[in-house]
Amino acid sequence: MPENDPWVYTLCIPNDVRAVTVARRTLRLILTMHGLIRLTDTAELLAAELVSNAVRHTKGPAALRVRWSAGVLRIGAWDADPGPPEPPGELSAMGEVEEGRGLALVKACADVWGWQPLARHGNRGKFVWCELGAA
Repeated sequence: MPENDPWVYTLCIPNDVRAVTVARRTLRLILTMHGLIRLTDTAELLAAELVSNAVRHTKGPAALRVRWSAGVLRIGAWDADPGPPEPPGELSAMGEVEEGRGLALVKACADVWGWQPLARHGNRGKFVWCELGAA
């Protein structure tokens, strides 16, 4: 079953808000091709929030990384800002606000999430990630 074979994809992203749509559509294609269509809606939401944060809150390049291993999908976004992300608030307390819900949505929809400092191609930055189990 192809679902059991580990794989990883990385999409380099320019600092452009249109990259969020490119990342979502690329992720949907990857998951469809690997027989993981049941994860696409949630995975797309998570990827869009992570990439959106990377593009909107930093000035440099970014990257989307998607990895499947041992029944777990890890979605992460690297950006060129080494500072930690703002801690997420509680989604239920945010009401109708337009801004600042990104990591709250990630926290609410993912099984687990986190971040770590990470240099990429000589650029200091951070990697914000989340995981979804296949079950």
